[in-house]
Amino acid sequence: MGSLIAGLVVVAIAIGFLLIGTKGNHLELKGTILKVRVMPLSPVASLVIVDFRVSDTSDVPFVMKDAKLTLETATGEILDGMSVSKPDVENVFKYNPILGPKFNDVLGIKDRIEPHQRLDRMVGARFEITDAQAEDRKAIHLHIEEIDGVTADLVEKK
Repeated sequence: MGSLIAGLVVVAIAIGFLLIGTKGNHLELKGTILKVRVMPLSPVASLVIVDFRVSDTSDVPFVMKDAKLTLETATGEILDGMSVSKPDVENVFKYNPILGPKFNDVLGIKDRIEPHQRLDRMVGARFEITDAQAEDRKAIHLHIEEIDGVTADLVEKK
């Protein structure tokens, strides 16, 4: 009976070391939303630009497949944003100084975040609400999906 318990302890220790040793192979993206900017597009539509910082804490690269913004209104309604392409966001900053300076590059499809790399990026989306409603939001949620299905969710701390 004592040798059975000793054997189980040895097996448990071996499994523990195996899990600790392969921890870096589990793709994980962590980050925070740094800044949210809102620009009116029409009386009933707004452009929301989100600057964020992410870190790939694993030993494998994170290859971006998709990024989506959702907005939680002051009343608690969740709205899906219509993503704005990388060139369109670039043009918005080029021709609309109302948003202020462009701090970061736009995160695009197939962009890579290398292992243990930390970087700042931005994304944009159109929401069918007024700029006042967008400014009066409860939160912005950024959902990033990796090409192999791993996801990361960043939430604005307002």
